[in-house]
Amino acid sequence: MSEKNITFILHKPQLSENIGACARAIKNFNFKKLVLINPKPIFPNDKILATSVGAKDIINQSKKHDNLEKALGKIDILIATSARFRNKNIKHINLEDLKKINFKKRVGFLFGSEASGLSNEEVSYANYTLQIPTNPDFKSLNLSHSLIIIAQYVANLIKLKNIPFKKSKKVKSASKKEIQSMLGLCIKNLDEINFFRPKEKRPKMLENLRNIFYKMDLSDKETRILSGVFASLGKKR
Repeated sequence: MSEKNITFILHKPQLSENIGACARAIKNFNFKKLVLINPKPIFPNDKILATSVGAKDIINQSKKHDNLEKALGKIDILIATSARFRNKNIKHINLEDLKKINFKKRVGFLFGSEASGLSNEEVSYANYTLQIPTNPDFKSLNLSHSLIIIAQYVANLIKLKNIPFKKSKKVKSASKKEIQSMLGLCIKNLDEINFFRPKEKRPKMLENLRNIFYKMDLSDKETRILSGVFASLGKKR
């Protein structure tokens, strides 16, 4: 297990101070990777750098993307943080359950914007949702506070626990990028047969499709097989 396998993803962060504080929290526990999706403030800016204090290197090495899919190409397991449970067929975990996560894989922690958190669409890309235990009457946590709680917990797990692989070494799990490619083929074929009807339900149907494929622990071989199936179905028409 390595700190290099962990990525912290901020989806549409709104405040420069929070971005800087998150970078500082990441460096506090020896992590390196920060990714931002459509940050509201100009990135980077002087306020972000000032708030990050000694973590300017985290800011300077960070990646910025204009949508979530582009950020997931090198992520194997995505854990979305949420203050509430979702009525979705997705595994809800708590901090203790992080002990079961295989941190030899590339793990991403996804955080929503300060105002609205993560939408169901954004959560649909995740393998798990993670809820930090708080006062049930006051669940509001600052973005950087949420991140530092998880960073500290994961840092201890990496130091103290060795999680063995139970799969054959010849079996390689599919990356998010491979799953995206396969899902893209599936959606393309479904669009061609006008599957998504009525049109206004298309976003919800896509969200459900992502929920199905992203939570499956597919191997790269299985993903290639499914891609071949979807491509063949397209040719048949």
